[in-house]
Amino acid sequence: MHHEHSIFFGLFNALLTRLFGPVENAPPWWRDGVALGSFHVGGIAPRGEHGELLGWIPDHIAMALVVFLFCAIFSFFVSRSYRKDAPGGAQNVLEVLVDFLRDVIKENIPHHGEKYLPIVGSFFFFIFLSSFCGLFFFLQPPTANLNVTFALSITCFIFFNAAGIREHGLLGYLKHFLGPMLVLAPLMFLIEMIGIFARALSLSMRLFGNIFGEHTATSIFSGLVPIVVPWPMMALSIFTALLQAYVFTLLTTVYLGGATAHEH
Repeated sequence: MHHEHSIFFGLFNALLTRLFGPVENAPPWWRDGVALGSFHVGGIAPRGEHGELLGWIPDHIAMALVVFLFCAIFSFFVSRSYRKDAPGGAQNVLEVLVDFLRDVIKENIPHHGEKYLPIVGSFFFFIFLSSFCGLFFFLQPPTANLNVTFALSITCFIFFNAAGIREHGLLGYLKHFLGPMLVLAPLMFLIEMIGIFARALSLSMRLFGNIFGEHTATSIFSGLVPIVVPWPMMALSIFTALLQAYVFTLLTTVYLGGATAHEH
């Protein structure tokens, strides 16, 4: 099955090929595990029937790096141009979004939740911008790849459990999963463990399914009728990107609130 690639797939892999040589030189575990797809590299001896080389990194990693770098660079310049007396347009938009995220955190993490704003905000902006990339024909949304959504959900899983352990200590945190009755503690612990691990699965599958399905549908409509007809789907894409970013960050705050809450 043909798979489209973003423009950054070739750019990143061309650079890596010039630095490290063809991907055939990579160890087998790297070549078999992550070297997916192909691209044309000017000035480098081609490999294969059509002059293509295997890529050192797959497209979803290249796009995730682009989104990460964009967020980092954009945030740096916005922070440098911050004006308290005369805010610009970008600052106004960001302040509205940050205030919105603060309200979400306060609703679900009542005590000292402000310290989790960086991780919650990072999830929101990364997921939104990653999904937003699907609107451009020369880009691919990283969140339409299950590897990226699993990485996000596992990061969330590790973070909220680490926050719970830091708040209560390891033994105190584990007591949360034993239930109110000692006789049922082994059963409750097993059920709670299944539920808590299922969170990582549900987070990744929900995000992947929505973005992949929407992006696939938009691509089909754009291929059939490239003008006017895809516009409603593109508007839906923006809404879906915002909604999925919100859902992921909302659930992250819910999990953080549950992990750090003190029983009374």
